[in-house]
Amino acid sequence: MSAPNTARPVFLRLAEKYLDEIMDIEVEAYPEPWSRNMFYDELRNNRSYFYVMVLGRQVVGYGGFWLVLDEAHITSVTVRDTFRGLGLGRELTQYLVDIAGQAGARIATLEVRESNIRARTLYETFGFRQIARRKGYYPRSGEDAIVMLLELGKGPQPGRTAGRESGNEIR
Repeated sequence: MSAPNTARPVFLRLAEKYLDEIMDIEVEAYPEPWSRNMFYDELRNNRSYFYVMVLGRQVVGYGGFWLVLDEAHITSVTVRDTFRGLGLGRELTQYLVDIAGQAGARIATLEVRESNIRARTLYETFGFRQIARRKGYYPRSGEDAIVMLLELGKGPQPGRTAGRESGNEIR
């Protein structure tokens, strides 16, 4: 299933005004959600490239990465529960990969819950491959994290979405 062609998401830089909507999605999406302060840290971190994904006037997802030298470490790819299954996670991931490449990254890395087969499968379609396992990475559950890596400019990278960032405000 893919998002309707008439309704395309817009990607905007993270701003404080989006934090309430982001926190609603974060708490719904994760058993160990980030705190509001962690998102404030993203606003202050000069290595952070963090975006909200807006459809119509609603924040439907968000994601970002930290750029350290030539590595983009993806910290989040999250879609609101009621918008999952529409291809928006794919669009968000593609956007982040494209922006990372434009910013000079040669590789992208991320951690994903071992049990999150849906996300792992998505990342594999982009050419991410497992390179390590972090035992007991998630404190509450003790679940392992799978570390994945993508060499940018190589692999399938299904589509191109960069350049779709917009400065339009949500009213």
